[in-house]
Amino acid sequence: MSAPYDPDDREKVVAKLPAALRQELKIRAAELSLDIQDAVTEGVHAWRGEKAPRPQVDTGGGTSFATYLPTGLYGVLKADCKERGIPANQGLAQAIRLWLETHPSPRRLRRTAGARRIIFGNQKGGVGKTSTSAGTAEALVELGFRVCLIDFDPQGHLTQQLGYELLGIEEPSLAKYMLGEADGELRDLLVSIEEGGFGGRLFLLPACKDAFLLDAKLATSRHVRIKETALEKALQPLEAEFDYVVVDCPPSLGFAMDTALYYGRTREDEEPDTSGILIPVLAEDSSADAYDMLYDQIQDLSQDMDIEIALLGFVVNMYDSRKGFIATSSLNSWKEIGDPPVVAVIPDVKEQREAVRMKQPLLTYAPECEQSEAMRAIARRIS
Repeated sequence: MSAPYDPDDREKVVAKLPAALRQELKIRAAELSLDIQDAVTEGVHAWRGEKAPRPQVDTGGGTSFATYLPTGLYGVLKADCKERGIPANQGLAQAIRLWLETHPSPRRLRRTAGARRIIFGNQKGGVGKTSTSAGTAEALVELGFRVCLIDFDPQGHLTQQLGYELLGIEEPSLAKYMLGEADGELRDLLVSIEEGGFGGRLFLLPACKDAFLLDAKLATSRHVRIKETALEKALQPLEAEFDYVVVDCPPSLGFAMDTALYYGRTREDEEPDTSGILIPVLAEDSSADAYDMLYDQIQDLSQDMDIEIALLGFVVNMYDSRKGFIATSSLNSWKEIGDPPVVAVIPDVKEQREAVRMKQPLLTYAPECEQSEAMRAIARRIS
């Protein structure tokens, strides 16, 4: 049977799709050296051949998306959508999602044994560890990876900013698993972040306030013979399910931070800079003082445990050149360090604060803002 369209003749198609889906399509097509129109065409063909209903794609807040399909193919798609009882925008979104699922990022092929472990740490609070860890995790998911995001800070800002509840003080928690005080599987505590098409690929391990006592309990616990390994032992059962584990660390230099640094070390089966620590800082002097203390802790732990901890880079957060010489000279000072490098400069604009207020992931709330692009730059740098 001949096709009811000419594959060599194309027509412009305009639909409304969520920005996060459009961005993911753009990145994946570029990674695979395909034109977006060819990727969408393949997706439509595959979608039409699916017999079972596809999962609904959240198309809320969709904006204009234009591409070129073989003449007549969009009309066939709309007819199929009518038969299936869904809007044409939903059908096109499902077709694109199907194409993304069947065309994984080539970066996944470079995965080493186990999940790569990225920790965000700095002894100074208020530098953006939470926002950058969340944004980077979201950007890694856009690149096609499965990511587990760990809220390791007892203050629970990451959990709350994403709109979830902290675990109850009497409930199982990461701290309790680290101390051998919990039964069952740690994976049962994970929650799937569904917004922005992240469903099934981005998971959060919520915080619990019992982690405030973790340092003191680790010091006296007999459950873990080598205290620094406690976080790794707790999280290892999850690693086979993910490409990345991203840890938002507490602003401290205690035992808990030691366990996070040890978890992010370079393992024997890993290439250099595969896992490690990213250090969010501000363009001002107090961040430099805090980094000096963190650096000393990293060096002491590395020597004591005979391990390598990769310093993956600085993320200069909330940067505003309008603050004058203090900001610009401080940024230059971070860049002059050279090793580790500055991997991103995130501007101090309103979108991140608005996303927090709305309890939404940044890359869902404002996928095309400067901050979102900076998060994607970090993800590309470490992937």
